[in-house]
Amino acid sequence: NADYTFVNERLAKHYGIPNVYGPAFRRVTLGKEFDARRGLLGKGAVLTATSLTNRTSPVARGKWVLMNILGTIPPDPPPNVPELQTSANQANGAEAADEVSVRARMEAHRSNPVCASCHRIMDPIGFALESFDGVGTWRTRDGNDRVDPSGTFVDGTKLDGVSSLRETLAQYSDQFVQTVTEKLVIYALGREIDYHDMTAVRSIVREAARQDYRFSSI
Repeated sequence: NADYTFVNERLAKHYGIPNVYGPAFRRVTLGKEFDARRGLLGKGAVLTATSLTNRTSPVARGKWVLMNILGTIPPDPPPNVPELQTSANQANGAEAADEVSVRARMEAHRSNPVCASCHRIMDPIGFALESFDGVGTWRTRDGNDRVDPSGTFVDGTKLDGVSSLRETLAQYSDQFVQTVTEKLVIYALGREIDYHDMTAVRSIVREAARQDYRFSSI
């Protein structure tokens, strides 16, 4: 939920932040007009890494948030799930898929009961980020449709975009702290962790709480 970010001139232009010049990165405060860029969810690196080469992916973005912020592993897709329609397989001469929003295609995909069970968990998170295109540029339209970032989080909270999603996730700070700790331990050990390691993980979390979860006490 940080109200600042680090940009150089090129990245600032990408985010639409004025008056940043030169190649050096510097810290800038994000005013209300750049509320969408606060925290991890508004960062181009995260938004690009969770997109496909030619479009956004609400599923990939939802899965990333579940796994890396909430520490929740979504269920595997069932076998023989049909692909999301693309311009290459759009049937019956219908409107070209690249002119139809990703959300509209996802809604059609989710109408299959086999697909719906998994998507109801991930998709609302990804839809809340649909105002960012595949490389994290802010947009109001996707194809012929206006972007609709609304949805319902798995706990029943109504979402209407990135800001409400960020506020909702902040209510799960304890899960986020444990998830980050587990991933840092995995990185330090060079292997996956199991239940034998959880005593150490919980100890690190308790110790970090005394320093307000900062990486450094300085």
